[in-house]
Amino acid sequence: MNNRISVIWLLLLFLLAACKEKKPVFSNFSGFTQGTTYSVVFENPGKVNPQELQKEVERIFHDFDMSLSLYQDSSILSKINRNEDAVPDSFFIEAFNKSQLISELTGGTFDITVGALVKAWGFGPDEQKNFSESIRDSLLNLVGMNKVHLSDGKVIKSSPGIILDFNAIAQGYSVDVISRYIDTKGISNYLVEVGGEVRVRGDKDGTMWRIGIDRPEDNNMIPGNNLEAIIRLRDRSLATSGNYRKFYVENGIKYSHTIDPRTGYPARNQLLSATIIADDCATADGIATACMVMGKDKSVEFITGHSEFEGYLIYSDESGNFKTWASESLKEYISETEN
Repeated sequence: MNNRISVIWLLLLFLLAACKEKKPVFSNFSGFTQGTTYSVVFENPGKVNPQELQKEVERIFHDFDMSLSLYQDSSILSKINRNEDAVPDSFFIEAFNKSQLISELTGGTFDITVGALVKAWGFGPDEQKNFSESIRDSLLNLVGMNKVHLSDGKVIKSSPGIILDFNAIAQGYSVDVISRYIDTKGISNYLVEVGGEVRVRGDKDGTMWRIGIDRPEDNNMIPGNNLEAIIRLRDRSLATSGNYRKFYVENGIKYSHTIDPRTGYPARNQLLSATIIADDCATADGIATACMVMGKDKSVEFITGHSEFEGYLIYSDESGNFKTWASESLKEYISETEN
């Protein structure tokens, strides 16, 4: 009898050990949205059909575009920019309110009312540059978060020429939207990425998620192809802004897509890329853009003064060499690559 009990206990211990050794199964899918790629990786205990989840995710992306895309003529944003009757939906309202908060936090270096300037510099949907010094002041008169507000379900602009542009926050915000949806499915370990902006929850196979930071070299167009560093992340969001993919050169001068709302000109400084880590990806995205406007020294000062954020900056020194700076609390989670 005792021998039988001993055998049963041994079998139970063996089964328990086998269960412990069984690794979680992860599913993934990817596609295209907002003129870029997206990917979702999640732990799947078998209760979620990846094809069905992808179908719902892409439906959300479609609804998102029809709210905030400058490249959809019938989007709510496009109609508002043309001063047509359009009722802001929940996506628009949340993105607008979040943009106001980030603008205030960054002293106006992030501003969604730069649309007229972005368009004039040739970075809008039509890609036609018509900026000149003679119209700079008139364009700057259309910039400022104090010149637009929401009231009774309507967008009120102080001038019909004001053009809103959510491009500096939209990808990060869409990551948040998709992440919230995945949360409703009871999935506790996942990664959502849109155009390099990322949110992770939990971990993968018991270890922190590893997020690659691209080396900010001109025409480094393939994410992950040439990395400067890898950052380990858990339950946080990460966004990177840089001047190495969207730019043009005219008469030997490089013009980046990041417009300084204070001067009306594309930002030009030694900062090559800014990676920000925050609780939500919309905020990380907006702050990263603001850093590109601030420049390296002001960005260091800003990040150091806001413990709710962590940052990793890549900049060039006076000799043109790549240099990096990281928040003190982030350093142990960074692995820089050899280049």
